[in-house]
Amino acid sequence: MLTAEQVNLRFQRTVALLRDPEASFTADAIYSLSDLTGEHLETFRALWPELSADRRRNLILRLVETAETNFELDFSTIIEPALHDLDHEVRLAAVEGILEDAALSTVRRLMHLAKTDTFEEVRAAAVKALGPFVLRGELGKLPEPFNTELQDLVLALHTDTDEPFDVRRRALEAIGNCGRDGVSELILSAYRADELLMRVSSLYAMGRSCDSVWLPHIVAELSSDYPEMRYEAARAAGELELRPALVRLAELAYEDEREIQEMAIWALGEIGGKEANRVLTQLAALADSANDDVLTDAIVEAQSVATLSGSDLLPLFDFSDFDDEDEEDGDFLLSLDELDEVEDGDYYDGGDDDEDDLIDIDELDDLDTDY
Repeated sequence: MLTAEQVNLRFQRTVALLRDPEASFTADAIYSLSDLTGEHLETFRALWPELSADRRRNLILRLVETAETNFELDFSTIIEPALHDLDHEVRLAAVEGILEDAALSTVRRLMHLAKTDTFEEVRAAAVKALGPFVLRGELGKLPEPFNTELQDLVLALHTDTDEPFDVRRRALEAIGNCGRDGVSELILSAYRADELLMRVSSLYAMGRSCDSVWLPHIVAELSSDYPEMRYEAARAAGELELRPALVRLAELAYEDEREIQEMAIWALGEIGGKEANRVLTQLAALADSANDDVLTDAIVEAQSVATLSGSDLLPLFDFSDFDDEDEEDGDFLLSLDELDEVEDGDYYDGGDDDEDDLIDIDELDDLDTDY
């Protein structure tokens, strides 16, 4: 534990470093900027305008990156004021660093940026960042008038065809957290859109919706020709804990596209259960033999989550049509014919008792597991 004098000396070194445009940001300097209050905060705020736009931008990026790996650090007293910075790239970097427990004043600033910022990239990032706060409102953690205002804004940004495309699709992703009437229809309409990125955003929104009605679309897109669709479908399957997606997720866990592979591994952990754990164990052995530390870390994290989810706990949704008796036998069966017959707007009822063309997860042992 540092003494008050040591803390003060460290902060003064940081101020000197920040004033030097050629000096690199050290870990010690970054750590000294956490939880700034009192005189230190006032000193930093006075210094901020003296820094070049590039230096301000790079500092915010470094703070956001550090906070993502160390949750004990809090740079909110620096990042939140940076939402008002004159440089749009600084504002953009600051948007990425807003935490889900930010104050309502910060949420309102994000709303303002989403609606009025002169740079489309900032507007799109800001409306996307509103998604967690839409969820907070859905959970009753925002004042009702504020929540209504927030939802109205995000819906207006999505439905206004004069708005920039990226703003509209990010608004759909944000409003996916909301159970308001009409949102499901917006998601379905986006899923049918001609633009690939709008369809990608629709899958993201499906995953945020907490609604198992999207199961057939999500499982179908796990086999999409487009990597972006497979990636978001894997994310949605994990967020909704869709057990019928296990077989295809297990295949994607061997995908050559690294980001898709890691997302499939994450989704397996979120779904959990015996079969998901078996696939993760197999993958862990392969990653270990390949000395792939990054993949090993992702698998270990997924395994730790999987032990807390799956059939040992109450599922997010009731997939009673896939009975526990099958799972106890080591089989997890899903009729692909049912998915092939699903059309846009149809709902999956899981009630087909025909077991033709069923896939057994034991077939995973035959997968090509070469890297």
